[in-house]
Amino acid sequence: MQTFRCQCGHKLFFGSSFCVSCHETVGMCPTCRQVTALKSLGDDTWQCTNQTCGQQVKLCRNRVDHKACNCTVAIEENDQVLCTYCRLNQVIPDLSIDGNLVKWRRLEAAKRRALYGVESNGLPIGDPSRNDFLPLKFEFKEDDPHPVSTGHASGLITINLKEADSVKREQTRVEFGEPQRTLVGHFRHELGHYYWDMLVEPAKLEAFRQLFGNEQDPTYADAQTAYYANGPKPNWQSQYISAYASMHPWEDFAESFASYLDMTSIVSTAQSFPRINANVPPDDFDAWLKVYREIGVMANEFNRDIGLLDLVPEVFNKPVIEKLRFMHDLKDIRVQSPEGSSSA
Repeated sequence: MQTFRCQCGHKLFFGSSFCVSCHETVGMCPTCRQVTALKSLGDDTWQCTNQTCGQQVKLCRNRVDHKACNCTVAIEENDQVLCTYCRLNQVIPDLSIDGNLVKWRRLEAAKRRALYGVESNGLPIGDPSRNDFLPLKFEFKEDDPHPVSTGHASGLITINLKEADSVKREQTRVEFGEPQRTLVGHFRHELGHYYWDMLVEPAKLEAFRQLFGNEQDPTYADAQTAYYANGPKPNWQSQYISAYASMHPWEDFAESFASYLDMTSIVSTAQSFPRINANVPPDDFDAWLKVYREIGVMANEFNRDIGLLDLVPEVFNKPVIEKLRFMHDLKDIRVQSPEGSSSA
């Protein structure tokens, strides 16, 4: 994730709500997509101080009421009180329950980072309020009284609230033998299923099957039963980005999609720090992968020095590289919205 600059010159970060140097209110502008200082114009109206922008905005209602967002809404959107990310929510946790507000804030922070990443990669997001493309929706639920499964179905991403509990998430990570299990990772994985429905099935299905296999044989239910009964496929490391990816072509795609977003996010972050030579052409996939590998080796050693898990645990063999290249090309797919407009 890139860093940003306040009008005072101090560095701002993606999740910043105020500048720690000059203490000005800051936020994500929907027009220039920068985290910038906001100038108060009175009457709950603010102005982006980015010299090339100047958009007038209002603060997202989830920021005002719950400090759960740092985004803003363009003043022209008179009928909207929520930012483009928050208006995707269909169900949020019961905030009257102790601890739920903190967990929800963590979910929102991870969701914003994942969505900003897919937009930065040129992928469209279906806004339910406009009924464009495949509407993307989120539900954050608790196990009450029945267990809630984290997953995706026809544009609806459900996240179990317990994933925002660091202790419970770590217990699950160890139980399932996962090298990484993070909130951002959950969103990126489930967004992979979303973009399979939006982009791959209608426009790139045969190319998908050549790389990932036929999603109809075996059925998802049969593949899932076999995976949990027998574990991952033998020697899965030679073909897949993770053990879970070997369960079914859909999961292989989602795991590869999440790993691709990890790569682009980390390399983009490195580009904000001149001492790391990460300036590569936007469309040169091989250059991005080369830099990512170099950063991974360095970061893994730093993490090992203090006993942390590897930042980049994946092995990038030829089959995995071709799957990541498939993700890189998704932005070139022309997808038609219900309203008749098209987008890359």
